[in-house]
Amino acid sequence: ISHQAIESFALTVKEIAQMLQSFGTELAETELPDDMYSIERILALRTEKYYQLKEDITAVTKEGNLLLSSFEEPDSGECSQDQHHERPGDWETVNRLLGQLHEMETAFDGFWEKHQLKMEQYLQLWKFEQSFQEVKNAIEFLMGQQAELPDTGDSVPQVKQRLKDLGHFDGMAQDLIGKAQVVILHGHQLAANHHYALNLICQQCNELRHHSDVLCDEIKRKQMRLQKTLDLHMRLQQALQCCDEGAYLLANQQMDKCQSKEGAQKALQDIERFLESSSAYLNYDPQALHYDFESVLTSELKCQIQSVQVKLENVRSMFENRQSCFKKLLDKHVRPVQLVAPRPENPPRSKSPLFSPKHVTSCTSSQGFPFLFQIEVMHDYQEKRNSLQSFISDSDDNLDILKGHVINELIETERVYVEELFTVLTGYRAEMDNPAMLILMPPVLRNRKDVLFGNMPEIYDFHNKIFLHSLESCLGAPERVGFCFLDRREDFQMYEKYCQNKPRSESLWRQCSESTFFQECQRKLEHKLGLDSYLLKPVQRLTKYQLLLKELLKYSTSCDGVQELQEALVAMLDLLKSVNDSMHQISITGYDGDLSELGKVLMQGSFSVWTGHRKGPTKMKDLARFKPMQRHLFLYEKALVFCKKREEHGDGYDKTSSYSFKHFLKMNAVGITENVKGDHRKFEIWYSGREEVYVVQAQTVDLKMAWLNEIRKILFKQQELIKGTFGQFLLKLRFISFFQSFRKQQRASISSEENDSERTSPVMPDSGLPSPQNKPHRSWPGMSQSLEICEGLEEWSGNQYLSNCSDTEEEDGNQLSPGKYKALADCKRRGSEDLLVKNGDEIQLLHEDGEGQWLVKNLNRRKEGWIPVHSLQIVVGDCRFRNAKVTGI
Repeated sequence: ISHQAIESFALTVKEIAQMLQSFGTELAETELPDDMYSIERILALRTEKYYQLKEDITAVTKEGNLLLSSFEEPDSGECSQDQHHERPGDWETVNRLLGQLHEMETAFDGFWEKHQLKMEQYLQLWKFEQSFQEVKNAIEFLMGQQAELPDTGDSVPQVKQRLKDLGHFDGMAQDLIGKAQVVILHGHQLAANHHYALNLICQQCNELRHHSDVLCDEIKRKQMRLQKTLDLHMRLQQALQCCDEGAYLLANQQMDKCQSKEGAQKALQDIERFLESSSAYLNYDPQALHYDFESVLTSELKCQIQSVQVKLENVRSMFENRQSCFKKLLDKHVRPVQLVAPRPENPPRSKSPLFSPKHVTSCTSSQGFPFLFQIEVMHDYQEKRNSLQSFISDSDDNLDILKGHVINELIETERVYVEELFTVLTGYRAEMDNPAMLILMPPVLRNRKDVLFGNMPEIYDFHNKIFLHSLESCLGAPERVGFCFLDRREDFQMYEKYCQNKPRSESLWRQCSESTFFQECQRKLEHKLGLDSYLLKPVQRLTKYQLLLKELLKYSTSCDGVQELQEALVAMLDLLKSVNDSMHQISITGYDGDLSELGKVLMQGSFSVWTGHRKGPTKMKDLARFKPMQRHLFLYEKALVFCKKREEHGDGYDKTSSYSFKHFLKMNAVGITENVKGDHRKFEIWYSGREEVYVVQAQTVDLKMAWLNEIRKILFKQQELIKGTFGQFLLKLRFISFFQSFRKQQRASISSEENDSERTSPVMPDSGLPSPQNKPHRSWPGMSQSLEICEGLEEWSGNQYLSNCSDTEEEDGNQLSPGKYKALADCKRRGSEDLLVKNGDEIQLLHEDGEGQWLVKNLNRRKEGWIPVHSLQIVVGDCRFRNAKVTGI
């Protein structure tokens, strides 16, 4: 039995040894994963297995100790002599096995301790490297962003904004550098605990410290450069302000009071006091500026310094000339020849700060339109600048000086304009999204900032990011001013959208102008004027451009860029006209359709209109009304719209105007007669071969010619639009209609006692040929053939009839009759998005209800539906297609 127990114990010890060896092999050969969670999981499982093996070793040791004690206890005497001799050998065997087991346990404990330490250090290293990589990537990202931050600027507001942005960026960098310090401290702790990767940890700590120092130093360098650039801009700005104040002083000296000795002495004293108080600025040394700010000078800043220096020299020269003049008066003690300054165009005004709007003139249109175009009048410095020309000759150098003054004013006022837009957007518009201000905001104002401010953010972005920089590039190259406006003329169309929204904005402002919200915003901004004054800034700026361009053109008679400057002035004047026209268009009411489908509004204005018509197959002379209708005409690219102006009476802002739609003529069937007997302001607009004739009287001959020129452009432009067989048919038909009316006119003119010279444009827009009245000695090609065709179509065209544009009729237009027609445009079913008629379809008009709706049957698509009469006139076209058989087209 003892031998069996010993063999069993020896076998158990052997199994323990194999288990320890297998566990050690597993620890040595198993690859560790890449994530911290898996590593910690493996370490926990191995620790659990270690303690399990320890429990197994303890159990086996206990078993061996029991077996060993059994050999040492005294026996009952039943054992044989041989057994007494075997016990010492068995005891030694068990004792030896226990010793081996103890050695294995000691070696296993030492191995496990080293392994566990290495695993824990590996985890520490993994966490440290992860933190190191995150902070390093964040620092490198900030370094990339920092590299994109500019360290200079072209104006005071721009440099201040960049300093503010850099300060915000520096705050983020300091937070990140703090995190880097924590990682470095962690690395130092690992190194102090004799981590096995000591060299790697120290290297990464040094790398983080280097990146942090570089980022911090670069931000400080840019802050110093921007601050120095700001100091330079402030000096230049002070010098420019001093120049403006000096020029203003000279311009406001009343020369008639300076003819006496006392007056000259006082004026000379004023000049000397100004020169003494401004000597620090007027005597700027450009070399000293270059030396003091050499480290931050860019080509743009050098140009600005040069421009300021030129202006300083000009102002010093003007002061020297004026001092010389007054000193001569004092020396001679005689009355000199009186120097007469050019009389200003506007009445004299009191002194006001430079570069600020002093007088705002509210200009309403001749039609009393409710929207007020606010025009900023040129300030005293601009108006009295002419008085300096008493002492300046017309040489090229002096013209350059005056031109430089205008360019400086253009740029400075542009900077002020951009700054004002910025304060409005941040101080008012952004505050509408501020939760703290929500309680002060009236309910009618919430979620309506796009109505109140329109597209002002778009205007600000354009001027701040593009146009201001373009103008500033003209400081050293004044010939480029015209190019700046021409290159961006399309961008200025955004002002049309702003002005069209202005009535809605004013209406919303009137509802809540007294609210606490606006008062609080104005208090924070320290504005003396309310928001409504700043909402007018875009309109005022738009009118100011053309005034400055006119002034600049006056001093650019013979130099580069004059042609572009003239084109820029025309472009800005056209833009003002387009904006004004579009403002009238939005008040048209009663038009059953989309006005945008008629194209761009080209002109608008009020006229006296007489109308004539004929009905039935018999052609009659045009009937003229003794009392003209007052109509407001809108000329679009595709149609001429007749409206009646309606006044809604009220006081102040409540007084509004609207235009009630009456009638429209498609431009592809319009003709004009330029001269009408009796009044040079009259002209004829006729439609569809003189089936409709409108005698239109403008207020002036110039206005009449402007409208005729614009209509003529439309007619000639349509040449390119009519192509193919159908276009040729229209061409022939319009020639027929024209010659038919022309032959009647000639017969009537032979018997007339007074034969006025008329110039007539035929209804066909696809012909650029002059009329036969304009070329009496040249005949029309193919005239006889056209007259023969005309006779053949006499019956076909005789069924046309027209309605009269009457003041008593609220809905005018061509009368329609049941029959088959050829569709000339697409049209949807009433109250549906379903397309009932497509261009080219054959349709039949069945009957009309009492509300101006026609039941239309599409013979090609076998559909029926109701279509409004105005839409149907567009689909069917003019009268010549009515009651015509489709097979004949």
